[in-house]
Amino acid sequence: KKIVMVAGMIPVFALTSCKNPADDTADAKVGDQKDVATATGGTVYEFIEDSKIGFVGSKVTGSHEGGFRVFEGSFTLEGDEPKAGSFKIQMSSIWSDHEKLTEHLKNSDFFDVEKFSETTFEVTSFSKKSESDYDLAGNLTLHGVTKNIAFPTKVERDGGVISVKAKFDINRKDFGIVFAGKPDDLIRNEVVIKLDLKAKVK
Repeated sequence: KKIVMVAGMIPVFALTSCKNPADDTADAKVGDQKDVATATGGTVYEFIEDSKIGFVGSKVTGSHEGGFRVFEGSFTLEGDEPKAGSFKIQMSSIWSDHEKLTEHLKNSDFFDVEKFSETTFEVTSFSKKSESDYDLAGNLTLHGVTKNIAFPTKVERDGGVISVKAKFDINRKDFGIVFAGKPDDLIRNEVVIKLDLKAKVK
């Protein structure tokens, strides 16, 4: 099922500060592609419309916030424990807080959405740290490059809904996105990713 998100679901972050938003988030650990996790049986929870995938990019003069309107995915639980999962983003559905920026993000300087129409994430492991805290690792394929990334996440149940939330940053250059920006207004390498994924049994 494709999830169509509305832009107003993620608040606009005004271009008001030179602080790097990634200073306040965990750095994703990046490594080589790994085997995808599988579940023997279990229950599949599919994303519902309350799910959100957002990002914050910044340069020396400030930040822009955005996200993706169309994506789909699921998680598999064995008992109460998450074991596997994946999601797929339609890159042409990208939005940002500035119309010209949105169009720029779509071209070859950044995501090149005509050539790389989808971004995918496939879970390779959930490592439990506490009752609801996990280190989530998965193969992220972005801009034609696949890397395994790992980051802290929180998995919670509310009735029949499972939520997976995370806020972390990646280095865009790890995925071949290298456009520098203007000489006097350089774009930072770190991009903050915000996941607020909710799923239930179909």
